Amino acid sequence: MSEVTDRIKIDSIIRDLLIALGEDPSRAGLERTPERVEASLKFLTRGYRQDIEQVLNGAIFEEDYDEMVLVKEIDFFSLCEHHLLPFYGRAHVAYLPQGKIIGLSKIPRVVDVFSRRLQVQERLTNQIAQCLMQHLKPKGVAVVMEAFHMCMAMRGVEKKDSFGVTSAMLGCFRTDPRSRSEFLSLIGKQK
Repeated sequence: MSEVTDRIKIDSIIRDLLIALGEDPSRAGLERTPERVEASLKFLTRGYRQDIEQVLNGAIFEEDYDEMVLVKEIDFFSLCEHHLLPFYGRAHVAYLPQGKIIGLSKIPRVVDVFSRRLQVQERLTNQIAQCLMQHLKPKGVAVVMEAFHMCMAMRGVEKKDSFGVTSAMLGCFRTDPRSRSEFLSLIGKQK
């Protein structure tokens, strides 16, 4: 399908949705809503159209460094695949190099690629960890994500201050309690 056909199809779906909700899509405030929703959804799901190889863009370097590398408090935004409502929070990502390091700015970019898709937090956490494990072949990767879910705050149980925490511990972060403990201590989750 062409981009024009996609736009017309999305326009039509959003107009039908507005009507089904009891609104008039031709009223002044809603006239451009279908095109704004389309642009918003394309932005929020751009991760489907990003190639991880291009995102990493040759930023993996040979380096004799074997201590933990951690980027913490990475803001992320995603859409819950069950309700199409946002969930957002912070990611903490670490790895223990084994001859290769990655440019630090690439770690938040990896988080963005996978968070800009329809997601569940559990899968998102695993995808980030698996991606870094595959491309860096480190001794281990650790990811902890903390997120507020609008589907939980605005509907359902309506708990606005609750947040979900997920983790993925691969390699030495799974098998070595000291590595896991150091990571959790550095992100403030263990004393």
